[in-house]
Amino acid sequence: MALPAVLVHQDAARTALAVLWATALFTLASVAVYVLNDITDRERDRLNPAKSHRPLASGALPPRAAWTYLAVIATALAVGVALASPATAWPVLAYLVLNLAYSYRLKHVSLVDSFVVALGFVLRAVQGYLAIGARPSSWLLLTVLSSCLLLVLGKRRRELIDVAGEHRPALAGYSLQLVDCLTMISATLTAVALGICLTAAPDASGTAAASAFLTLTVSVFAVFRYLQVLLVGGGGADPVRTLFRDRLLIGCGVAWAGLFALLA
Repeated sequence: MALPAVLVHQDAARTALAVLWATALFTLASVAVYVLNDITDRERDRLNPAKSHRPLASGALPPRAAWTYLAVIATALAVGVALASPATAWPVLAYLVLNLAYSYRLKHVSLVDSFVVALGFVLRAVQGYLAIGARPSSWLLLTVLSSCLLLVLGKRRRELIDVAGEHRPALAGYSLQLVDCLTMISATLTAVALGICLTAAPDASGTAAASAFLTLTVSVFAVFRYLQVLLVGGGGADPVRTLFRDRLLIGCGVAWAGLFALLA
């Protein structure tokens, strides 16, 4: 959500406050969605060794307590949205509607389930742009979409191998060959879209141009490394854990952040 603020040059103090407010709204929305998913999926999660330890799935937390917690989060979110302008808060509302549909139906539809998860992060990026009053970059949004699809498809691949479709009904519409093909398409699209996004700026010259090139180089290497972890190392079951436990990917993230700071 902070990426738009990095790419768009504006007053730092005003931008930081706007991004923090948008982040708070989306954090509440995300928590509400995750709680709802855990409530609706608790019976199915009991069948998954990786998820059976969750409070609701294990029975440690009663559903009534989870519904109460969800009501508190939803109330806080409603107040936050009411205080915001409708013109800047619509991505949060769209995210909630999309994920309600996901929780009760779309997560069972192959391909659609992956796109819905990725679109949630696209809406976060849109919210970041609207929060600072900037026009969204189509290329950045495409980069976010394709990179998130890459991570989601990696998770689907591991699910296919680990549970063979027994846990998620949507997995019946996937195969390893299909997922591998879609993964390569997503990886290619990520590199191309990011390259255009970084070099499309009219003032991309001198230090900015060099930083953009190095940022793209690091990003492409990160994509290669993730594919290696996924296809050779057998990782990808938990995208967050994969990104934050692999030393090369962590190094790419640090270098990427530093180079992006030069672009700001």
